Amino acid sequence: MGASGFLGSHVTRQLVASGADVRVMVRETSSTKGIDDLDVERHYGDIFDDEALRAAMSGCDVVYYCVVDARMWLRDPAPLFRTNVDGLRHVLDAAVESGLKKFVFTSTTGTLAVGDGTPVTEDDPHNWTGGGPYIEARVQAEDLVLGYARDKGLPGVAMCISTTYGPGDWQPTPHGSMIAQVAAGRFPFYLDFSSEVVGIEDAARAMLLAAERGRAGERYIISDKYLSTREVHEIAADAVGATRPRIKIPLPLLYAGAHANDLAAKLLRRDLPFAVVGIRMAQLMSPLDHSKAERELGWEPQPVEESIRKAARFFVDLPR
Repeated sequence: MGASGFLGSHVTRQLVASGADVRVMVRETSSTKGIDDLDVERHYGDIFDDEALRAAMSGCDVVYYCVVDARMWLRDPAPLFRTNVDGLRHVLDAAVESGLKKFVFTSTTGTLAVGDGTPVTEDDPHNWTGGGPYIEARVQAEDLVLGYARDKGLPGVAMCISTTYGPGDWQPTPHGSMIAQVAAGRFPFYLDFSSEVVGIEDAARAMLLAAERGRAGERYIISDKYLSTREVHEIAADAVGATRPRIKIPLPLLYAGAHANDLAAKLLRRDLPFAVVGIRMAQLMSPLDHSKAERELGWEPQPVEESIRKAARFFVDLPR
């Protein structure tokens, strides 16, 4: 589910490559560029359509759930809770009825704790506020999956995936769009914060490993390393021979711009993406410890630098 998205398309691609019998559930309106070349069975429907959900899951061993509304900048947060929580509940009810072997849920590192100087693990409880309705909805969603595993026997695992980079970012994602601008030589800036990052292909591989080896009711951190935005942009620029971004935008200036964005959104009655909550999330991101995924899933991520290079080349090679 969510096979048309960035992560979902890579999960689908790796399943097909493994020889699995793959079924996808997408909406009629979804762009499916990322999977159009794959031989998969397609079901069309919405996550609120219980009949469509049951039909899509019928006979399946594993469901990979990659549906996320990540529009943290929405002035009205209702869609975030409707998709990320209410829609998920419909899916989980159908999943419990379907007798799956595993339900692999795409969560986010935003549900994890903020560290105190040591790398954060899955056992550290969520301990911060300021992420806005998006993070609230994602915490509720992860809690819902783990609650179904605890109380209703759902064989669910939650994958706390960090910022993903790599090829096939067709939409693109907001961070992918920034790489595209850097690779095109149109973004001479880097932002004054660091974040956990992972290659999209490695994140997808972790999802498949979770289906085989993940323990029901557990969550796993899926991230390679903690990199500054400057490092990410320099890697992307070097990969395609573009000029390295050299102008730093410090956090106070980012916050000023974000506050101006939110004021403009309110006055214009339009959703504008450069929101304060996004800067707050970026500022609070802590280094993570992904050793549980290595130990229990056998996940060994490749250096994310190569995935950033692949992302830059992907955007440069897109037809103009």
